[in-house]
Amino acid sequence: MEVVYGIAVEVLKRVGGFADQKISLAWGMKDDLKKLEETMSTLEAVLLDAEEQQQENKDIEVWLRRLKDVFLDAWDVLDEYECELLRREVVKRHGRIDRKVRRFFSRSNPLAFCLSIGNQIKAIRQKLDDVAKDKSNFHLKEHHQDARQVRREMESSFVRPSEVIGRESDKDKIVKLLMQKDNNDSISVIPIIGVGGLGKTALAKLVYNDDKVIEKFDLKLWVCVQQDVSVTELTRKILISSISATNTVHQSLKQTRDISNLSIDQLQLFLQSILKDKKVLLVLDDVWNEDRGKWNEVRDLLSAVCTMRSRVIVTTRNTQVASIMGTTRTHHLECLSEEDSVSLFFKYAFVDEQEAARFPKLKDIGKQIVQKCGGLPLALKTLGSVLCSKTDEGEWIYVRDSEIWELRREQNDPILAALKLSYSTMSPSLKQCFAYCSLIPKNNRTTDLDMTRIWMALGIIHSRSDKMELESIGKLHFKELCGRSFFQYLDDAEEYYNLFQQFEMHDLVHDLATSIIRHEFAKIDSNTKTAPNERVRHLRILLKDGHGQSIVTIVQKLQKVRSIFVAKEKGEEPNIQESFLSTCISRFKYLRLLDLDGLCFDVLPSSIGALKHLRCLDLTGNKKIKKLPNSICKLQSLQTLYLHGCSELEELPRDIRNLVSLRNLSITTKETCLSENGIGCLRSLRDLCITECRNLRSLPQDLRCCTTLRTLVVNECEQLELASGPDEVINNQLSLQTLMINELPQTTALPQWLQRAADTLQHLLVFYCCKLATLPKWLPNLTTLETLTMFACPNLSSLPEGMERLTSLTRLEINGCDALEARCKRDIGEDWPKIAHVPRCLIGSESDED
Repeated sequence: MEVVYGIAVEVLKRVGGFADQKISLAWGMKDDLKKLEETMSTLEAVLLDAEEQQQENKDIEVWLRRLKDVFLDAWDVLDEYECELLRREVVKRHGRIDRKVRRFFSRSNPLAFCLSIGNQIKAIRQKLDDVAKDKSNFHLKEHHQDARQVRREMESSFVRPSEVIGRESDKDKIVKLLMQKDNNDSISVIPIIGVGGLGKTALAKLVYNDDKVIEKFDLKLWVCVQQDVSVTELTRKILISSISATNTVHQSLKQTRDISNLSIDQLQLFLQSILKDKKVLLVLDDVWNEDRGKWNEVRDLLSAVCTMRSRVIVTTRNTQVASIMGTTRTHHLECLSEEDSVSLFFKYAFVDEQEAARFPKLKDIGKQIVQKCGGLPLALKTLGSVLCSKTDEGEWIYVRDSEIWELRREQNDPILAALKLSYSTMSPSLKQCFAYCSLIPKNNRTTDLDMTRIWMALGIIHSRSDKMELESIGKLHFKELCGRSFFQYLDDAEEYYNLFQQFEMHDLVHDLATSIIRHEFAKIDSNTKTAPNERVRHLRILLKDGHGQSIVTIVQKLQKVRSIFVAKEKGEEPNIQESFLSTCISRFKYLRLLDLDGLCFDVLPSSIGALKHLRCLDLTGNKKIKKLPNSICKLQSLQTLYLHGCSELEELPRDIRNLVSLRNLSITTKETCLSENGIGCLRSLRDLCITECRNLRSLPQDLRCCTTLRTLVVNECEQLELASGPDEVINNQLSLQTLMINELPQTTALPQWLQRAADTLQHLLVFYCCKLATLPKWLPNLTTLETLTMFACPNLSSLPEGMERLTSLTRLEINGCDALEARCKRDIGEDWPKIAHVPRCLIGSESDED
C-alpha cells in the first residue's frame, strides 16, 4: 500500500520555488524545471485515485512504487540545493568552514555546482517521463481535492476512556480468582487469551485498578513483554517496574545508575531487596514465547523474590503460552455483544448522548457499521474515532459501504479493515506521519517529542505559517492520531510538565504502518545473508560483537538510505569499529537521521561533516567518546543533536555556532565552563537540555541572549550556580516557555535574566535544589506562568508578596519543602491567601483538589 500523494505535493512545491532562489541556474535548467513541474502536476491530479485503486490493482501499486522512487530522488536533489544555500549563508556570516584550498570542481564553485544540479534535474525529468507514460494504462480519474481527505480539526482530539464497556463480568471473574485462598505451594498464574484487538490489555488494566485488588496486594507491577524477550531482559523489566512502583532505589543500585549490563544474579538480588516478603500482583502483558524452560526460570525467580501469596496475570493470543504458564483455568475473552458494541462505537463517534439523539439517521448507519466490526473493541473504537464530530451523512455511508470490507472478507479480519478505513480518511500529510511511526520498534515506548523529531528529520512535517513551530505541528498530528485511537498515551498521565508524553502503539496498528513503507524499510542483523532491495531508504541495524564486517558488506550494496537506527543485541556490548561508521557515512550521502543511541565507540569519523543532509544525530549514552570532530559543525541542516550521557566528552566542538538549523540540543560534557560564541549563538535553538555536567560551574553569558529558546532543562550539574555571573541589563526579551532545573545543589537563587521571559514563561519547575533559600521578589511579574512546582527544596520558607498577580497560574505544587508547606497549608497557612486563587494546589501530601 503505497502513499505517494503527500510526497508529490511537497516535491512539486519545492520545484515551483526552485527558480526563485539566489543561485543562478545552469544553461537549459529552467526549461527542465518547467517540464518537470508540468509532468508532476499532471501526475499529482490522479494520485489520489491511484492510491484508492491500488488495493484492487497490484499493477497500480507497482507503478506508484516506481513513481515514489523518482519523487524521492527529486527530493534529494532539491535538498542538495537548499543545503548549498545554507552553507553559503554560514560562510557569509562566519567565514569559511574549513581552511583547505578549494579546487575548481568543488561544491563551493557556483558554476560547477549549478552544472551538477542541472544534470541531476535532467536525469530525474527523464526518469519521471518514463514512469508517466504508463499512467494511461490505468484509466485514472483526476481528483484535485478529495472531499474525504479535507477535514476540520477534531474538537476533542484525544479523549481517554473513563471505562471499558462490556467487560464488567470478565473483570469480576478475574478478580474472584485473585481473591481465592492462597496456595502456598506455588504462585498462581491466570492467563487471559484472545485475538488481537479484543481488549485483553484493557481488561487486565481494569482488574489492575480495581479497589479490591489494590487492597489485597502490597505492590502491583506491570510489564509489557516483547516477543523475543530473554529471562534476563524480563527480569530487568520487572526490576524497573518495581523501582517505579515503590519509588525507592537500593543504594548500591543507585550508584550503578545503569542496570542494562547487570547479570541475572545481580538483577535477582536487587529485585529481592525490593520485593522481599511482599504480596505482589504482576501483569505480564502480551506474552508470545512458548519456551517452557524460560517460563520455569521466571517462575522460580518470582518464587525466590516474593511471597507465594503473589499472583501473575498473563495476556496472550497464544493458547500454547496460556497452557504452559497458567495454573488456573484460562480466561477466554469473547467478542462484545451487539448491545455493548453499539455503546462502545457511539461513545467514540458522538460527543455525548444529546448529540447522538440529534442525528437519528447517523445512528442507524452506525449500527450497520458496528455489525461489520465483529464485536472487536479496537475496530469499534477506531471507526468511532474517525467519525467523531462528523455530521455529514455521506461520510458515514462511505465507511459503511467501503470496498475495504470486501477485500478483507476472505481473511475474516474486521480489525485490519477498520484500521485501513481510518487510514484512508487521513490527510496526505497525516498518512505519511503515521506510516513512519513504524520506524519505532514494535512494543517500544517512546514520546511524542521523539517521534516529532523523526518526522522533522525526514522532512514530512512543515510549518503552516511563520508563527507555528514544527514541534507544535508534530504534536497536533500526534493528537489527531490519538483521536483516531491509533496511539494511546500511557497510564492516562498528564503531559510531563509540558515537555513530552509517552505513548504506545497497538501491535496491529504497528503492522499496518509497517505495511505502508515495507518496500522502503529493512532490518539487518548478524543473520542477514542477502542485501535488501536497492530502493530501501530506512535501515534498522542490530549489531552483535564480531559480526560488524558481515553487516558492512551488506550495507555497501545500498545507496539511497535516509535513516539508520543502530542498536546492540540484548546483553551485548559490541565493539563499534570506526570502519563500520565510515562505511555508513560514505555510502549514504542523503542520510537525514543517524541514531546510535546506547552505543559506545571511541571515535566519530571526521567524514561525518560530509553528511550535509543530516537532520538528526543521536549519540545518547556513549560513555567512551572523548571528542567530536569539528567537521560536525559543517552539518548546516542539522536540527537535532543528542549528546546526553556522553560522560567522557571533554568539550563541545569549537565551531558549534555554525549549526544554524539546530533546534534541539542535549549535552553532557566534562567542561567547567561552556565557551562564549558557542551554544548561545545558535540562532534556531528551541530546546536545550544540559544534563549530568558534573564540573560545570556556570552557563555561558550569551545563552541569556538566546531569543529563540523555548525550553531549558538543567539537570544534575553538581557545581553549577545557575544565578552566577554578572546581572547586566540586557534589553532583549526572551521567548522561554519552560524552565526546569533539577539537582543543582549549589544553586542559591533563580537567575535575574529570567525576568526577561515575563511575557512568555508558562512552566517553572524546580527540583532538589537544597541551597535555594528564597524565591525572588519579581516572581509575581511572570504573569504568563501556568505551572509552578517546587520539590525537595528544604530551605525555602515563604512565598514572595504579590503572588495574587499570577492570574494565569493553574497548578501549584509544593512538596519536600517543610517550612514552605506549613505556610501554604490550605485555609490556615500564612501564605495560603497568596495562592488561594490557584485552581489546583498540591501542598505536601494533600490530594489534588479543585
